[in-house]
Amino acid sequence: MPVEVTWWGHATCTVEDSGVRVLTDPLFARRLAHLRRRRGVLPPPRAAVADVVLLSHLHADHLHVPSLARLAPGTRALVPRGTVRSLPGLTRRLPHLRFSEVVPGDEVAVGDLVIRVVSALHDGRRLPVGPHRSQALGYVVVGEARTYFAGDTGLFEGMADEVGDVDVALLPVGGWGPYLGHGHLDAGRAAQALARIAPRSAVPVHYGTYWPIGMDAVRPHEFHAPGHEFVRHAARLAPEVSVHRLAHGESVLPEVAK
Repeated sequence: MPVEVTWWGHATCTVEDSGVRVLTDPLFARRLAHLRRRRGVLPPPRAAVADVVLLSHLHADHLHVPSLARLAPGTRALVPRGTVRSLPGLTRRLPHLRFSEVVPGDEVAVGDLVIRVVSALHDGRRLPVGPHRSQALGYVVVGEARTYFAGDTGLFEGMADEVGDVDVALLPVGGWGPYLGHGHLDAGRAAQALARIAPRSAVPVHYGTYWPIGMDAVRPHEFHAPGHEFVRHAARLAPEVSVHRLAHGESVLPEVAK
């Protein structure tokens, strides 16, 4: 059965591999605090159907409690170690989920998949005042394909060695505001990461979905351009990689090693 990747917007993707549905950082909200969804309709109910959800870090646009509440009872959720301690009401608000705290180097079996936990360079706290208890993570989903979900990250030494040989990379290429701080990838740096990791296919994520209310005219190219810019930079730095710039809700069957 071919591996299928669907991008729902922001960092939210469904990876279907070996009969298992993997959901990344679900965010199904029309509005989150000062952010509103500016592009793409809200994901349909089937987007919340998953066997396991991968949560990369504790920022509210990645670990969004109301979106997690839509998942079916018994859904497994992998979270950074320290999450339950940092968010003491989490298990009370989401008693229907099965939380497993993980750290880089862990491997978790889900059906016929093995999910390998890797590092990310990003502030993993629950902002604005959360304690430094949980690091940001990435994940490699190993089944018929090897799919790397980077979460939020900057470039870091040893990134390619830790991620390893992968078929598909889901890479952040932008953000939700006019400026990206430390621990993020813009389109150019994401293309550098792509050249280091050298997957067979890539899907740009984490751009062109949410934007601060009242700031539509502030650096609008940072909202609209990252997907196109990533394609352009990737063609120069990693021409052997097939880049799939998806529309919201669009799916792709990426190339997988035979």
